[in-house]
Amino acid sequence: MKLLFGKWILLLLPVLWIGSSAHSVKDVHPFYVSVTEINHNAAEKSLEVVCKVFVDDMEDVLKKSFNTPVDLSQASQQARAQNLLNQYVQRHLQVQANGKPVTLQFIGFEKDSESVYCYLEGANIASVQKLDITNGLLHDLTPDQINIMHVTVGGKRQSTKLDFPAKQAHFKF
Repeated sequence: MKLLFGKWILLLLPVLWIGSSAHSVKDVHPFYVSVTEINHNAAEKSLEVVCKVFVDDMEDVLKKSFNTPVDLSQASQQARAQNLLNQYVQRHLQVQANGKPVTLQFIGFEKDSESVYCYLEGANIASVQKLDITNGLLHDLTPDQINIMHVTVGGKRQSTKLDFPAKQAHFKF
């Protein structure tokens, strides 16, 4: 009887561990990744930037960075959330086009079920031959962070992956 009970406990142990209050499913995060898309819009002479990050990761890093909880889904917190997202992204994402720093204007953000999208724009960029990017998004949250970047200029798309602690990417067109 003890042997049979022991087998049942061993089978239920993973379920009990995952379901316990000490270890939530959120603690067993399978991967940490962000995707940043940069598109040169020649007609508008601008760089259009979209950063996609898991909502829970972004909320966690904002809480850690600004020492205050943030709920990106609360309409009542939208202005505050936009301000914190802007500050965070400006600190952790810098772009140089043709050797000159690009000022990225934070346009806004939107949240879907699992992700938050941050929209930025760099103005007065007529052409791009070279982009140098520093992307340290979520590096201050986990050493498991991976940042993927896709850059499109003149219809040509280039991509790279930055594994922590790498932050620098260079693209030539």
